[in-house]
Amino acid sequence: MGRVKRPRCSSGSQRGATRSASTSRGRPRRRARRCASSMAAPLCPPASLTGSGAVSMVTAGRARRKRRRRVAEGGPSAALAAPRRVGPRPGPAPRRALAGAMELGRAGLAWAAALLLAALGAQAAAAGDFDPYRILGVGRSSSQADIKKAYKRLAREWHPDKNKDPGAEDKFIQISKAYEILSNEEKRANFDRYGDAGESQGYSPHQHRQFHHFHEGFYFDESFFHFPFNSERRDTSDEKYLLHFSHYINEIVPDSFKKPYLIKITSDWCFSCIHIEPVWKEVAQELEALGAGIGVVHAGYERRLAHHLGAHSTPSLLGLINGKITFFHNAVVRENLRQFMENLLPGNLIEKITDKNYIRFLSNWKKENKPHVLLFDHMPVVPLLYKLTAFAYRDYLSFGYVYVGLRGTEELSRQYNINVYTPTMMVFKEHIDRPADVVQAREMKKQLIDDFLSQNKFLTVARLTSQRLFQELCPVKKSHRQRKHCVVLLTGEGDKFAAAYDAFLTFAVANTKDTLKFVHIYNDRQPEFADTLLMDEEKYKGKSSVVILERRNNAGKVVYKALEEAWQGSKEDNFILLDLLDQLRTDPSLLSLETVLADLNDELAPMFLIRWLYSMLDYISDCWDSLFHSNWREMMPLLSLLFSALFILFGTVIVQAFSDSSDTRDSPPSEKEENAAKMEKNDATFGKESNSRMPKKGFVEVTELTDINYNSNLVRLRPGHMNVVLILSNSTKTMLLQKFALEVYTFTGSSSLHFSFLSLDKHREWLEYLLEFAQDAAPIPNQYDKHFLERDYTGYVLALNGHKKYFCLFKPHRSGDEGGTLALCEEYNSLVPVEARGKSSCSPGSRSIKNKLHKLSFWMERLLEGSLQRFYIPSWPALD
Repeated sequence: MGRVKRPRCSSGSQRGATRSASTSRGRPRRRARRCASSMAAPLCPPASLTGSGAVSMVTAGRARRKRRRRVAEGGPSAALAAPRRVGPRPGPAPRRALAGAMELGRAGLAWAAALLLAALGAQAAAAGDFDPYRILGVGRSSSQADIKKAYKRLAREWHPDKNKDPGAEDKFIQISKAYEILSNEEKRANFDRYGDAGESQGYSPHQHRQFHHFHEGFYFDESFFHFPFNSERRDTSDEKYLLHFSHYINEIVPDSFKKPYLIKITSDWCFSCIHIEPVWKEVAQELEALGAGIGVVHAGYERRLAHHLGAHSTPSLLGLINGKITFFHNAVVRENLRQFMENLLPGNLIEKITDKNYIRFLSNWKKENKPHVLLFDHMPVVPLLYKLTAFAYRDYLSFGYVYVGLRGTEELSRQYNINVYTPTMMVFKEHIDRPADVVQAREMKKQLIDDFLSQNKFLTVARLTSQRLFQELCPVKKSHRQRKHCVVLLTGEGDKFAAAYDAFLTFAVANTKDTLKFVHIYNDRQPEFADTLLMDEEKYKGKSSVVILERRNNAGKVVYKALEEAWQGSKEDNFILLDLLDQLRTDPSLLSLETVLADLNDELAPMFLIRWLYSMLDYISDCWDSLFHSNWREMMPLLSLLFSALFILFGTVIVQAFSDSSDTRDSPPSEKEENAAKMEKNDATFGKESNSRMPKKGFVEVTELTDINYNSNLVRLRPGHMNVVLILSNSTKTMLLQKFALEVYTFTGSSSLHFSFLSLDKHREWLEYLLEFAQDAAPIPNQYDKHFLERDYTGYVLALNGHKKYFCLFKPHRSGDEGGTLALCEEYNSLVPVEARGKSSCSPGSRSIKNKLHKLSFWMERLLEGSLQRFYIPSWPALD
């Protein structure tokens, strides 16, 4: 088949083709540009095919599709008849353009891959910048002690309060984070394994960070909604307040005895945490400036600390003071948080002072052994700054507040020349008519108050009332440049020693120096301290004396020197003391005596009962707060203890009630009914009634020895056990058993003794067979004797050892002593209640029967001692 020529088109069709080519002239160019920058560039038409050439290709495609349809409808002949229109082939220039487009696509792909690898490398380098080992300067094999030591050294060096370098705060935060990771074994292991301290388990933290940054580059990231869920994008003002568990236990809790803390529990992805963040930031800055402590706990990273604090949801706010935790339960607004902080503080920190009580307040310096501070301000309510200051210095100073705008404070303001428009703070020591120091400022700042009060924490001549005060006033010498000597006045109480004390106080005011501390002590309150320094010399008895000492260690070792004569406060004494102090500055060896002082008694400590009452009140208040404010998970231990106590009490009452009812039911209702029951049921029901009719102080379990229990009670008796058997008859059963129980009652505590009785009417032959082996002790009459059957064996007692096959014999006591018998009756009647006694319980006829067991208890004692005669038998006879 030859090539078919394309028919020439008319002028109209030619113009239409030209018009179509002109309208679509720009499309192939744009298509070529798009395809050159894509991965599918070879599939696009070349950029050189424009105009009529592009239209011809489209027309050829349509012709091919029509030809295929004709072939499908008319067969192969239709294919020959159909004209074949083929578009023009692309020339060399389009092929070169296509190859250039392909090269350009490959180059773009290579550049994209290179940029991606560079970005990943930058991320890995940024992730590896934070190395806690490098920050703390320790090795990977360092112990926890080395890590802690390095952390303390760096923390002291880079703490923002001590290091004024602009980057000190950031460096301190890095040090804290590094220690937080390395002090936690789990976080340290994660960092050593993955290079990060995260808690991811299924993939590396680097991968997590890559995914994290991928979603940050997505269009609808968190910044689109203005929700700063990501902790990296949050305000970093909380970072300096972050707490970890060891830091909280070792530093925050002890520091809470000096200032209260407001702590926030937060976490990521917490809508409420974001909502309260502006209020929290404002209040945290304000309270920190006033002297309160601020802390933030991230529950996602410090789960152990959050659980220790009792916070089970975020956000949670709590206060910490004196080691005690109190949760905040109101709306998070500035006023509520300030009021919550004030409520944490004790209510008796600052006393309201007026013209009527300021003399009494200032005169308590001797009793309390503290300087007294007066705060003058025009605020009707004591400012929170003063309350926090009073709490911090409550162990050293007593505080009073004067509202200068209140009627009744004019005399006080006029006496001390107070400017009513400027806050004023005065410190009074031994002299209440004039202040020892004064500070005035229009705006009282925390730093100004701390500097002022730290210089006036002690009296001019403080009294040593405790070991802690002694250690603060007279510190241990650390170097030759830090020598501090204490001049101690050992005196007594009362007007007799007032002149000596006043002279010593005047000397101390005139010679106050940083290296000297003047103190005094009462000999009668600290006798061991005074006797050690004065060595019981007679010249100091009943007089004041002065000792200069220097502490060498915390174990009580001191070097000292005492004045040769007692202190009278005269000019001569002043010259001698002043000369000694001058010599001491150049010659420390002047303190030639050494001794070891015992710890001082705490004179101002409350009594044990008062401390116990305070502890009880604190515990009750804690329970009350927990009951109404804490969640049930915190209350479970207390509720468990309470319900356990109630259950035990209720169970005891129920058991006691049932036991009382059973005793009442078992006890006989009347004397007649009991006597009748005794007489009718002597033989059948003695064992059952013995619990109630036997002596009320206890009971003795006595079983009858029969052929049924013979083997278990005798023949197969365990080694070391014995069965004590009483021989009786039906007529003497009740009386002998009562007497037998009284005699053997004290021996029922022994687990190796068993008690039984044997009926002589049923088993006389068995008894006589045993007695044949004890002829010397109990001879058996001849059966031809007329009194053979009249032999009376009642009252005999046999101690049978079934394992070793021997027995011991007790023969009845046949004395006619009526006095002894009467005494036994009186003993029995005293032990048995009146309603339980029968008419014949101790009648004259029964006295001789009961007297048979007289002195059985002595025989039992000898039995236990093993001093009785033993009668051995070859084997135990059968009991018919």
